[in-house]
Amino acid sequence: MIQVQGLTKTYGDVLALDNVSFQVERGEIVGFLGPNGAGKTTTMRILTGYMPPSSGQVSIAGYDVFTDSLEVRRRIGYLPETVPLYTEMSVYGYLDFCAAVRGVRERDDAIVRVLEACDIADVEDVLIGKLSKGYRQRVGLAQALIHDPEVLVLDEPTIGLDPRQILGVRELIQSLAGERTVILSTHILPEVSQLCQRVLIINEGRIVAEDTPERLTNNLQSGMRVRLQVLNAPEDALAHLRALPAVTGASTSGRGVFDVSLDAPEDGQDPRTALASLAVTQQWGLIDMRTLSMSLEDIFLQLTTTEAVAAEELAEGEVA
Repeated sequence: MIQVQGLTKTYGDVLALDNVSFQVERGEIVGFLGPNGAGKTTTMRILTGYMPPSSGQVSIAGYDVFTDSLEVRRRIGYLPETVPLYTEMSVYGYLDFCAAVRGVRERDDAIVRVLEACDIADVEDVLIGKLSKGYRQRVGLAQALIHDPEVLVLDEPTIGLDPRQILGVRELIQSLAGERTVILSTHILPEVSQLCQRVLIINEGRIVAEDTPERLTNNLQSGMRVRLQVLNAPEDALAHLRALPAVTGASTSGRGVFDVSLDAPEDGQDPRTALASLAVTQQWGLIDMRTLSMSLEDIFLQLTTTEAVAAEELAEGEVA
């Protein structure tokens, strides 16, 4: 549904996107992650025809974004980070205007559909300028859905919403899976885990990872992480833990809780047995020991930090 090949964008001497390529299948919900300035918003603006690239190709539903711009715009709904709203218009009037611009035939039916879907029917007669930020965000989402598009591009769709509204928007996006193709950018990493089948991580204008959250975890987590909780930890407990052959790192948050990194099991030997044995023989009072999965936040930080460190090392080598 979305095909991106060799996308590059420069602003003067600044390289914002560096040969970015990816694809999103029909009915897929994909999370687009990256630190500030990584190129997320630039990519989304190019996908929606808001700005041209310096080079590369982008197609939506088989239509080229630049040579078939009108066909693409008919098939795509866009919620930018800053929602384009006319504050002097009522919610209903604004959505009617958006439907007319989009060439929607049954405008009243379309407006009722998005008012209900975005939970804003109770404010349809209110001027947009008098709405809270959360309501404005939902009006922006409604205008992106008004023409029943095949593809949705959502830039921070839940920003400014309260917890109840966030749940509502998440449920709406989840309900679109299989019917529409959705690519969304967000800084709320748990949101990606809950909504997205696949993740794209961009850093310094390049795609540094692309897969399901589960596969990213399996590929990046070479060893094992264990949380150990004991009743009577001695002051030198960390030293004892770090002395174990399989332990590659250990830290504590106090209160007898230790996070321990272990080498991957070899020859059928589970390294967790050494931790349990230490706690029991030293009479630490073992309460709990559980394996910790690598979170999406861990993945994000590891990938973006690794890229940044590598870039700094390369720059230092060139200077030297």
